[in-house]
Amino acid sequence: MPELPERRGSGRGVTESVAVRAPHLYRALRCFCLAAFSLLSQEDERGESLPFVVEEHASGRGRASLYEYRPLVRSYVDARVDRLAALADAQIALEELAREPAAAVYAAAHAGRRGDRALIRTILLPLLTDVGEACGGFDWDDAAFERVYEAFERTLLGERRLYAALAPVVGLSIGATLELADGLRIRLAATGELAAHWPEASGLLPEDFGREPDRLCVLELERVLDRSAAETPDAPGELGDAVSALRLATAAPVAAGPVLFERLDWRPLGIRPVLPIAATDPGGEPTRLDPFRAQLTSDLLSRLGRAEEDPELAEALDRWELSLFAQEPFRSEQLREALTALLGGPDGIWAATVRAAVLLGETGRDRASELERLRSFTHGDAAGRSAADAVRKAIVETLVHGDRTALISSLDEALLGVRPRPAGYFAALAS
Repeated sequence: MPELPERRGSGRGVTESVAVRAPHLYRALRCFCLAAFSLLSQEDERGESLPFVVEEHASGRGRASLYEYRPLVRSYVDARVDRLAALADAQIALEELAREPAAAVYAAAHAGRRGDRALIRTILLPLLTDVGEACGGFDWDDAAFERVYEAFERTLLGERRLYAALAPVVGLSIGATLELADGLRIRLAATGELAAHWPEASGLLPEDFGREPDRLCVLELERVLDRSAAETPDAPGELGDAVSALRLATAAPVAAGPVLFERLDWRPLGIRPVLPIAATDPGGEPTRLDPFRAQLTSDLLSRLGRAEEDPELAEALDRWELSLFAQEPFRSEQLREALTALLGGPDGIWAATVRAAVLLGETGRDRASELERLRSFTHGDAAGRSAADAVRKAIVETLVHGDRTALISSLDEALLGVRPRPAGYFAALAS
């Protein structure tokens, strides 16, 4: 563009050629970055200086530390989003991005916003920030832009994309990363990892997150997306199921959120709310998630999808989880309804209670004890901790068994003495 000498960069010009796959995007995004640099440089000259921080890098072995001045480009750019979005070159860049199918997933991550506003937040501002950080401020460097654009184009037009969603978790402590499903794990949060991608994260985390032993973990969901993918995975739903499975497996007051943080190819993509029932703290004593209960969580998680095909099972799960947040007498009512839906059916709460006692009791003495405990609240008394835990275990046993209808038949046959009681998960664990 010889008629615009200010867009030719340094006096030496571009010294390296870049083989771009989308020349139209390259030109549009380069012009946007140049225009943005011009605006931001003028802001700096008018006294709104780009802030810096001094970072110390220890050299070790008694040598003097090295200090680095690092410009805070991201916060400076974010504070001027409206002025940057109003640039004519920004509108041209948005038009080119709107024509690129590979950019659709970025807009889809911000449902409810105008598409251009979403693309500004997920593509233009991060690209501009990366260029600013590579330049060490707002003195244009062609080589820095070429490096940043090349990495951006590989992300946008690559054959595969790596999607990730992270949600802080409270109520559990762990010793090491534990795999819960394919692409789903619970792990310790790295210091500053959320703030590094999402500066606003500090105001969106649970209270005391990162400072208490039971408030150090994150649930991490990873998925590989095809280039043609126009939507992101249902992270709130998948992480919500993981919270339910953890509550069932551990009886701990597990909660996630209140928001989850999404990234695409290690670039920030969006922030979405966690499902309310998963984000609410049920109260209680935190516990430690060991590998045995992590395996149970994994088994339960793989079976929770069957609830969609079994309305009674879905009803039992919903009622039990709602009971975690209810006060008496509503708590006992929810538990009674959960047990009836789980094992009673048309035979009612009495049959559900007897079947649950057989399911949970290994010996005759155990079954009598379970029956007495369950009857205490099914007859109208307030449910104690042990009765509520019995309902939880009955749900776990039913999920692990797999076929709820066949399980009920087996329990009835065991009551008649026709066959032994079905082997239970907790009995096998105890042995």
